[in-house]
Amino acid sequence: MPKVTFPRMGESWRTFKMLMNDLGNEVVIPPRPNKRTLDYGVRYAPEFACLPLKILMGTYVETCLEGAELIVTSGGSGPCRAGLYGQLHKKILNSIGFPVDIIVFEAPKSHPVDFLRKVNRLNTSRLSYRAIWECIKRGWEKLKYLDDAEKLTHVVRPRELEKGSTTRVYRRVLDWIDTAYTMKEIKEAGEAALEAIRSVPQDPGRNVLKVGIVGEIYVLLEPASNLEIEETLGNLGVEVRRSMFLTGWTRDNTVKETREILTVKDAAAPYIPLCIGGHGQESVGHTVIFAKEGYDGVIQLAPFTCIPEIVARTILNRVSRVHNIPVLTFFLDEQTGKAGMSTRLEAFVDLMRRKKGHAGNLRAQTEAG
Repeated sequence: MPKVTFPRMGESWRTFKMLMNDLGNEVVIPPRPNKRTLDYGVRYAPEFACLPLKILMGTYVETCLEGAELIVTSGGSGPCRAGLYGQLHKKILNSIGFPVDIIVFEAPKSHPVDFLRKVNRLNTSRLSYRAIWECIKRGWEKLKYLDDAEKLTHVVRPRELEKGSTTRVYRRVLDWIDTAYTMKEIKEAGEAALEAIRSVPQDPGRNVLKVGIVGEIYVLLEPASNLEIEETLGNLGVEVRRSMFLTGWTRDNTVKETREILTVKDAAAPYIPLCIGGHGQESVGHTVIFAKEGYDGVIQLAPFTCIPEIVARTILNRVSRVHNIPVLTFFLDEQTGKAGMSTRLEAFVDLMRRKKGHAGNLRAQTEAG
């Protein structure tokens, strides 16, 4: 039974752990990235590599020290270095004494045969394709509930009566979803988790700001890489809507693009009509949509040296002016500190509140006149 590990991206590891176990593998759970993780990444990754590459490098070193023999990850397409991560990580790990192998899954819609071949390699239990499909369906159901629970915390947290209560409940219900195994158990645990979060005492009439978050997928999905920015914003009275969750990204990269992502590309077309790699085009498109939906501001999260997001940032200056929506960008690397980020977020929230208050006063004066 091979020891298998994978990248940690938010709470999705709970789904991948179940799926890898079902296929007959021993799972080495990737630890939550911390200072030691980043220290390993900075030590072994190229100096000007982006933050996700460094964090994943550190994660793989930690899991290899725990005995991991095989890493399972996803690939990438277009002009972005993410498509080379797997090969680079393997070369570095082998060079520092870890004889680990890496399986890189590309999008099944464009590489169906390769996808099935790699699934078979992981299928040490020799399950039938039908049994594998049932495992995938259970995993998908669990992933959907994990995403839905996180989305709900973004709505409840800025309205909670007791600061921190949403986060405490969320951490507790994650274990309910994690331990559920059958389809029936997963649905029951997921619905119970959502109800528990909804039941957090809150003030539904509280006037909160609404902010969209766009950017590169890893720094969006892994809280340790963005210093828990969504939780910080919620505690400042801001309802967050993240542009990307793993379920949505998976739908767009497994079968066909959903109407949602096509709409985002349509919104971006006047500013950036072509794919520039990574999620640069989506960052622009989602910002336009957030502006049209009346959001108070947008925050872009980008790894330092990420070319697609750097290009998107220059375009977002124009989008901000045209659509009259404030945009704040964080370029994240190993030097980024939580205190500095919190200070900038507080200033950004104050700016949005003043802007919203000024607009409200103008409307009142217009109606009175």
